[in-house]
Amino acid sequence: MSILNVAMDDRAWAQATLPIRMGGLGVRKITSISLPAFISSVHGTEKLIRNILISTLINFDVPWLTEAVNAWKVACPNSKIPGNPSSQRQWDEPLCKVVQQNLFSTSSSTAERARLLAVEKWESGLWLHALPSSSIGTLFDDSTFRLAASLRLGAPCCSPHRCHCGEVVNSLGHHGLSCSRSAGRIARHANINDIIRRALVSVGVPAVLEPHGLVRDDGKRPDGMSLFPGKMGRPLVWDATCVDTLAPSHLPSSSCCAGTAAAAAENLKRRKYTNLVGTYIFEPFGVETLGLWGPSAHKLFNELSIRLVDTSRDPRAGFYLGQRISIAIQRGNAASLLGTLPVDERCGRVF
Repeated sequence: MSILNVAMDDRAWAQATLPIRMGGLGVRKITSISLPAFISSVHGTEKLIRNILISTLINFDVPWLTEAVNAWKVACPNSKIPGNPSSQRQWDEPLCKVVQQNLFSTSSSTAERARLLAVEKWESGLWLHALPSSSIGTLFDDSTFRLAASLRLGAPCCSPHRCHCGEVVNSLGHHGLSCSRSAGRIARHANINDIIRRALVSVGVPAVLEPHGLVRDDGKRPDGMSLFPGKMGRPLVWDATCVDTLAPSHLPSSSCCAGTAAAAAENLKRRKYTNLVGTYIFEPFGVETLGLWGPSAHKLFNELSIRLVDTSRDPRAGFYLGQRISIAIQRGNAASLLGTLPVDERCGRVF
């Protein structure tokens, strides 16, 4: 808590100690991993121990192993003994799932359930895997990292105050993510589009942002277009959008199934650009504020990842692309939250 400068209750701390792939921060507690570590290490070194010991002690049993396995069974009554007992992850996974399911079953609101469902998805935690480096643009400043961690854990990130739009912002700060005057919306949108364009250029497909000549009936243009034809001789056209997972209008669906808000936003984009179907390959790129991606975004990301790996010969090239998209979302969230804070005309923003 002192490192993050975040006030965490027992629920937030329990979530933080889960692995990143299960919605936590990966800051594991010794009391949580000691049991899986002990059992897996015993099974992993069993053959070596038997080779070292003389034949008269060949039936030597490791003290407390039986008690440890029984304690694991009590903690995970519905789980079977792992098929590979020397794997610490297979012993640890059921214990983490118990904590994860307990957090969800005891959640007190639809917003909390939507948040817990969202952070379980792998793409929502990509920013936590990124190497913090200022030279490659993956380093968060202190405020951005604190706010990103607070949103992920559902911890308080600010004092209650009134936003510029007139709405009251509670200690969780969620209003800033869906505020009509969101400060981070434009910058986040521009960053995501620039990341997609750069990825296309890296795989040898020149692309431009806001192409001329492609307009809807209302005069708006898509975000980008490739200059070379793709499949079936048709250029790729994409349009990015970011919706708030915790917005009141999305909570009925996002609290039941993760990613529904991004999928709905992508369907809306398709209806808006129906005039492009048949002439271009149109792919909406829908993401959510808690890091989730829509089906079309996953499809475009997978295709770009394959081409990036083939071009760079780096098997993690696609993973790095996902990290940059995830970082852009978190930076936009932080800007949106900070944008709700009051401003003093004499000294600037109060924070």
